[in-house]
Amino acid sequence: MNFDLTDEQEMVRDTFARFLDENSSTLRVRAAQSPENGASGFDQALWTGLAELGAFAMRVPETAGGMGMGLFDAVLVMEEAGRTLVSGPLAEALVAARLLGQLGGDAGEKLLNRAISGEAVVTIAMSDVAETGVQWVAGGLVAEAVVARKGDAVVLINVPAAARKSEDNLASTPIAEIDLAALPAVVLESGADALATFAAGLEEWKLLISAGLAGIGREALKLASAYACERKQFGQLIGTFQGISHPLADLLCDVDGGKLLVWKTLRDIHDGVAEAGAGISIATWWNVGAAAKAVAQALHTFGGYGLTTEYDIHLFNLRARAWPLVMGDPQLLLAEGGRRLYAGEKAALPDVGEVPVDFDLGDEARAIVTEIHKFFDDHATAEMREKFHYSWEGHNPELHKKLADQGLLFLGWPAEMGGRGIPAYAKIAAMDAFEEVGYNNPAKNVAAMVGAIIHRFGSDELKDEVLAKIVSGEAICSLGYSEPGSGSDVFAAQCRATPEGNGWRIDGTKMFTSGANLADYVLMLCRTNTEVAKHKGLTMFIVPLKAEGVTIQPVHTFQDERTNITFYDGVHIPDSWRLGDVDGGVKTMSASLELEHGGGFSKVMRATLEAAEELCREIKRGGHPIIEDTACQQRLARCYADLWISDMLAFRSQWASVEKKPNHAFGPMAKMFSSEKFLTDSRDLLELTAPLSLSKRPGAAQLINQSYRHAHGTTIYGGTSEVHRSMVAERGLGLPRTRG
Repeated sequence: MNFDLTDEQEMVRDTFARFLDENSSTLRVRAAQSPENGASGFDQALWTGLAELGAFAMRVPETAGGMGMGLFDAVLVMEEAGRTLVSGPLAEALVAARLLGQLGGDAGEKLLNRAISGEAVVTIAMSDVAETGVQWVAGGLVAEAVVARKGDAVVLINVPAAARKSEDNLASTPIAEIDLAALPAVVLESGADALATFAAGLEEWKLLISAGLAGIGREALKLASAYACERKQFGQLIGTFQGISHPLADLLCDVDGGKLLVWKTLRDIHDGVAEAGAGISIATWWNVGAAAKAVAQALHTFGGYGLTTEYDIHLFNLRARAWPLVMGDPQLLLAEGGRRLYAGEKAALPDVGEVPVDFDLGDEARAIVTEIHKFFDDHATAEMREKFHYSWEGHNPELHKKLADQGLLFLGWPAEMGGRGIPAYAKIAAMDAFEEVGYNNPAKNVAAMVGAIIHRFGSDELKDEVLAKIVSGEAICSLGYSEPGSGSDVFAAQCRATPEGNGWRIDGTKMFTSGANLADYVLMLCRTNTEVAKHKGLTMFIVPLKAEGVTIQPVHTFQDERTNITFYDGVHIPDSWRLGDVDGGVKTMSASLELEHGGGFSKVMRATLEAAEELCREIKRGGHPIIEDTACQQRLARCYADLWISDMLAFRSQWASVEKKPNHAFGPMAKMFSSEKFLTDSRDLLELTAPLSLSKRPGAAQLINQSYRHAHGTTIYGGTSEVHRSMVAERGLGLPRTRG
């Protein structure tokens, strides 16, 4: 797996970033759209500078005098162009120059050279001129020529100055409405191949404009966050208000997810993935919406000042709308994505060149996945599989012990601990494989976490008595963090551990002790000191759940999942069952959290989506399956967007953890985004497939029904979405703490 750019791409991005910081500042953007400069919204000096850096030659084939660079390079440039609100039709010019290089021949050669040098602006038309003669054209106010489709040919339309009329518009960009059908056109090439090349150019434009919008959205959030760190209201920085910080955190996930969705689509095109064409449409639709929401919320953060022209944020707001809407209603993109997924519509895909990012976990990962699937084929009976569940209730002691015997229980542990010591990416793949076979229940995962903590902090006695049983698969463990009055605030724990003889006496109550009815031990956080700050007076222990004084009371949820409330009345444990230092429980607990990689719920999201597809082929309205309806296809396509972004955010988090990269709340972003989308999508799919989805009959209906109930819990356990939003705001956007 790799999210790093090549050295050459880093250089390209940094070079254009530095140039644009200096030559496309908001002062320059304002100047380009000022009446004193003709209000054209075009910066000729900037355009010339971009040409000198080779921008317009990037995507032109080397055989036509260009640089022949990959689309990923151009996407990186467009991200920077969006961040700096480039004053000119850059995405369109990149595509037009490439089309001239591919199709221009003698007719376009001279113009191509002038376009590459920045002397001439050449742009593209979005619609077939034979069908729509009068069109809005990005850059039409300053373009000497337009590359367009006209019937069965790709043509070059020269646009005289008289045909380019200035008109006030939303963001003061150099768009113009031009009667292209009334202007002379030179055929560059005709026939199916030429039309496919032009269509691929439009697909390329979608990805370029998507990257630009991601750049706009990210910079708008940055400006809003900086303002929220300076502006005070009611005596406090407004960034401390969750009403300010949490919406920005949500939108950071959306904007980053949109950028990564473009990267994924480029990789899919490179690899020949069948869904790549749909990915282009969906990525563009997503980024249009994400940018629009991001700039609106950013402006709102500025309050009344955001409405004034003195503050730059309004420039981002208007530009985020102006760039994509030249193609028309962006909602049509979602319908297009639905047709490409479910109606067999094909897309002409651009040649993207080399793509450095990849999401392949490697050969060792594939090998362990195969081994896990074979294990369950050999050992899991149909009766066992009927009881598999995502919760603790899916635990099967017999399978658990066999997994330990086969060395499949603690794959990430080193050999000296009794594990396989497989690489981190293979471990990620193994977790996915357990999900695929339906056996990724908490019992196995918590046992691994608690065992690792005992190995690191436990006494020799504890290792002999408890860890050995965990390693052999004879014992499992539960977690005792939450309490009835503290919930996610584990530092507020009041369950007391007081010295008694050569050990400790445990008294108190723990809430949501899931698995306590099945487990042998609980990893418990207890209050050992009331005279210090609450987070300093805690200690971690292993407590046997079958000890005298322990009472376990069931708490049932509507998710078909049991949890527990556990009571501890004078439970005695030896000091050797303490983990870490007295009053050092936070350090011990933090170590346990370090063992978890940022992940999400994309596997169950995919399973739910596939179940919905199955039902949509079964349910008929109007005499045909509803999956043939455009509205149904759009709703399923929207779920695909959420699924793909959930995947990408999780991949990035895992990659950053494994490769020791700077991690700006990538894990909380992955968990929060996917859990929230799992909830909204499962609700929508429940509605889409109703009333069949109301049934709990085995199969697709049962899964959708269960997923809707399951999804509510995912936004709560493992840290609520609100907690994760605060973490994203603080670590991802640099906002002040929103929690006491």
